[in-house]
Amino acid sequence: MIRETIITTTDADGRPHVAPMGVTIEPDRDGERMVLAPFRPSRTLDNLLARRCAVVNHTDDVRVFAGCISGRRRDWPTVPAERVDAPRLAGCLAHEEVAVTEVLDDPLRPRFLCRTVHTAAHADFHGFNRAQAAVIEAAILASRLHMLPANKIVQEIDYLSIAIGKTAGPQELEAWGWLMDHIAAHRAGENP
Repeated sequence: MIRETIITTTDADGRPHVAPMGVTIEPDRDGERMVLAPFRPSRTLDNLLARRCAVVNHTDDVRVFAGCISGRRRDWPTVPAERVDAPRLAGCLAHEEVAVTEVLDDPLRPRFLCRTVHTAAHADFHGFNRAQAAVIEAAILASRLHMLPANKIVQEIDYLSIAIGKTAGPQELEAWGWLMDHIAAHRAGENP
């Protein structure tokens, strides 16, 4: 199973880094473990190698996903975590602090096997609306513009826009706009 989350890490100089990432949940002898697999090159990868820990943030504010992918906003407020040397999102609904137990090297996507050392809930989860799911899917597409054919992106965005039109609130509309601007800049040949 893959959960779409926001990963927070700290670099060697103590600066926080916020990035969307699908986290794989795998069974292991103790129940479950999380697997983080950032692409090379990435700051998250560098930070995981340097600090050997991260925070997996669960949020329903899809602007965090869209802001990070589009580059429109990366300065999401963070606060210190309880047990690892990484921050958590100040506005997350819940978070899991993880420690890296093993690194499986790979030329494209090393896999960081992690155990949870602390979890906390901060606010109630009231469910996703279809627009939130559409923004997350669009963010994933936007993160792969260099890997996917243009016609696939157009088809997917056309379909996802139906949910935006029917169920989006102000936050989802803002996030969607950031992603559409990012995709349009890519299609125009700009470097978003």
